[in-house]
Amino acid sequence: MNEERKGKYTTVSIPTTLYNRIKDLIKDTGFTSVSQYVTYVLREIVARHEEEKYSEPFTEEDKEKIIEKLRRLGYI
Repeated sequence: MNEERKGKYTTVSIPTTLYNRIKDLIKDTGFTSVSQYVTYVLREIVARHEEEKYSEPFTEEDKEKIIEKLRRLGYI
């Protein structure tokens, strides 16, 4: 994020058809460019993946079900 404030950017290529679809999609929204919209979407996706990476793979309910199955199978 600090690099963005300094104005450092890179180019990412997307298909022209996708660019045009996004351009149509953002009409009459607060987004002023396809780049701005794509940056917003990518930030959201990356944030979700980062959250998932550090979250527990199983819920408490999942853990209880696994323990119960292991108990029924005689492993615990």
